[in-house]
Amino acid sequence: MDVMEVVNLCSDDEGEDGIVTVSSVNPHQTNKELSTKNQKYQSHSTNQVSEETILSSGESLCRSYTGTSGLSSPQPLSATPDCRKFWKAGNYDNGLGSKVGSQHAKNYLHVHPLFLHSNATSHKWVFGAIAELLDNAFDEIQNGATSVMVDKILNPKDGSPALLIQDNGNGMDPEAMRRCMSFGFSDKMSNFAIGQYGNGFKTGSMRLGADAIVFSCHMNDMACTKSIGLLSYTFLTRAQLDRIVVPMVSYKCNTSTGYLEKLNHQEHFTSNMSLLLDWSPFLSEAEIVKQFDDIENHHGTKIIVFNLWFNDDGNLELDFDTDPEDILISGDRKKISTLPAWKRVNEQHIANRLQYSLRDYLSILYLPVPKSFRIILRGKAVKLRNLADDLKDTEFIVYRPQNGGSEEGLFVTTIGFVKEAPEVSIHGFNVYNKNRLILPFWPVVKDLINRGRGVVGILQADDVQPTHNKQDFEKTSLFQKLEMRLKDMTWEYWDLHCHKIGYQQKKRRNLAGPLNSSMKKSLVKENPVALDNCSSPVPVSNTQGGSEQTCLTKRKTRGFIDHREMKRQAAETNVTGLCCNQKVQTTASPADQTVDQQTVNLLEQKKKLIAKCSAFEKAEKELNLKVTELRNKLEEANLKYNRLLAEAEELDCLAEL
Repeated sequence: MDVMEVVNLCSDDEGEDGIVTVSSVNPHQTNKELSTKNQKYQSHSTNQVSEETILSSGESLCRSYTGTSGLSSPQPLSATPDCRKFWKAGNYDNGLGSKVGSQHAKNYLHVHPLFLHSNATSHKWVFGAIAELLDNAFDEIQNGATSVMVDKILNPKDGSPALLIQDNGNGMDPEAMRRCMSFGFSDKMSNFAIGQYGNGFKTGSMRLGADAIVFSCHMNDMACTKSIGLLSYTFLTRAQLDRIVVPMVSYKCNTSTGYLEKLNHQEHFTSNMSLLLDWSPFLSEAEIVKQFDDIENHHGTKIIVFNLWFNDDGNLELDFDTDPEDILISGDRKKISTLPAWKRVNEQHIANRLQYSLRDYLSILYLPVPKSFRIILRGKAVKLRNLADDLKDTEFIVYRPQNGGSEEGLFVTTIGFVKEAPEVSIHGFNVYNKNRLILPFWPVVKDLINRGRGVVGILQADDVQPTHNKQDFEKTSLFQKLEMRLKDMTWEYWDLHCHKIGYQQKKRRNLAGPLNSSMKKSLVKENPVALDNCSSPVPVSNTQGGSEQTCLTKRKTRGFIDHREMKRQAAETNVTGLCCNQKVQTTASPADQTVDQQTVNLLEQKKKLIAKCSAFEKAEKELNLKVTELRNKLEEANLKYNRLLAEAEELDCLAEL
């Protein structure tokens, strides 16, 4: 059995790659054969790095060292990724994760391969894992990316389906590739970047399949590099390693001739390429290098996730066959209980379809998307949509939560009825963070039957922190305040507008009886109209406790109190049931005029902002065209330079003769 050197990516030293030796394993060997060979190799392997060398190379758990050290597991693994069901692939019986194979391992920490699986379990929803990989492509828009492609390909070795995700961004050089494969590194400095934890590629790819191979081209100062890395759960477990290592090779490419120069020393390159051929879908180095052919203009990244996971029913989690233009989640369509006449419109609504249709999910994943950027799913561009365009009777509500007198954040919510209301039983808020959808149709109101039906909102929540899987938010006090406000917002909007979709507006009985002229005068004087975070004015009482007491009495009695007693209380407190009835307004008050003027001003500001956005989009399109032209000119100049250089060298040779 051969011994090979691979890159130890439990580390991140700025020096040479950390190199460790691994016994070569045939992917088709049985577990028993693997165990026997591993034990035999263990007895002969020696650690060629001194304890002092390991300790001096860094202070943290993720520091690299140059040299070689035997990597082996002290005991055979009782299970391998041959278990193709994701939620069972991490079940091991022998407690291997707590054991260490190296005699010097007590002096430093490393990441066990089992962590790849446990780390990926943060994604309960498989589309969330795909979104993680797309986020990296979306962040490349600032570097000139114009498209990301998601498609199904076939594994050349066994013909099984594999998932392809490819963008035409700036790509990664060898060091960036190494950091991508490592844990916790992120070089995204922009405040607008979605990625920030340096963990998305690992969690996303390992949640989708047992193995992922990455190809990346990067052009910098006229120098082109091409890098390949393999993150293979199958390899790590079958080779019975006790830390995560990643086979990687890199080339320097001559863009004029296409010649590839190996950037790794020969021994490193040979051993890593051998592992790539054993564990990747490709049979030869030529096949591997050919994967760069469709990465245009020498920049971009291609990810192939293979050995895709199965669900508990024994089927692939991703369904590529039902719809040739989409990727579905197998068996994830929920039954909808509604009237037979309304069943189809409910089933076809995006709030239900996005749960199992990748095309529908991607159509609302980002907001907004530059017109120059396209998401191409299975050869067809995804039609992007703004959910606010699907609403009717919309309002814009501003919420500024306070803490100790200071403003904690700013949330602007667009709220309205879905156009299909009341036929669809959809409700909830679509919450974005940095233009990335975190919570789709989040039902802040639970267990409703009719009240709140069809009420949908859209808002940006950049002031609250998403969880690292980007499928929820951290449960901070600010987030809890936002949740409560959205719940109240739902009730307020429904109570004011439910009659527009055929529901009877609740009319609260005026338990205090008819108003006399003096009471009306007092009411207009003492109850100015305020805009309580919604577009409809609501009367507010200025009495000291009277209105609160009266409303509290009404809530408790709900009409069973003596009406004469209520009249007496109302006369004493100069308050009527108007404080609890949002439908009645004192439209003649100056405050109303102020509110109307504020609404007009806001609408005018909105028109101006839309005009500015259109101008910016036009300018962006022009700049992108200019960038493309300049790139073409640069490529032509480079070709001309290489041609002239070759001619000059030829003339020099002739002169010497």
